[in-house]
Amino acid sequence: MNQLTKMALEMGPLVLFFAVNATTNLMTATAVFVAATVVALATSYALARTIPVMPLIGGVFVIVFGGLTLYLDDELFIKIKPTIVNLLFASILFGGLAARKLFLKLVLESAFKATDEGWRILTWRWAFFFVFLAVVNEIVWRNFSTDTWVAFKVWGIMPITMVFGLAQVPVLMKHQLPEEEGDKAAS
Repeated sequence: MNQLTKMALEMGPLVLFFAVNATTNLMTATAVFVAATVVALATSYALARTIPVMPLIGGVFVIVFGGLTLYLDDELFIKIKPTIVNLLFASILFGGLAARKLFLKLVLESAFKATDEGWRILTWRWAFFFVFLAVVNEIVWRNFSTDTWVAFKVWGIMPITMVFGLAQVPVLMKHQLPEEEGDKAAS
């Protein structure tokens, strides 16, 4: 599966959620979000015969919390989903650190090769960043309109996450493992 297709499958449901909310209401947008998430996960599986872990976890939360939102006719559930997901990720990372396991390394090792110290630094940073995202979500949904919350979810959280991710590149560079001799010969 090429990167453009992968990005479309991962971001498409969220973009649809934003667009439908802008033209209708949160309940309709949530229904579209849930349906688009199911379609994206099924398409990902059909194309690659696998579903990446992060989109799968996110998809399950969208289906569960979106389903609760629709079934109970209460927008609270879709609004607290980011808080719960971010706190879950933070808890997993903090728990891994306490157990001397580098879960971030397990997820990203195929993309980046770094020392365990580098992975430990990144794990601490990402764990605290997930807590930050949870707190920000709570502040925004509790103090602003639903439309502002949806817009912030799409146009605030994504850029903040990208900037944070890019800010971690120096850690990866500093703690990057040298290429193996076999990798150099193949280049």
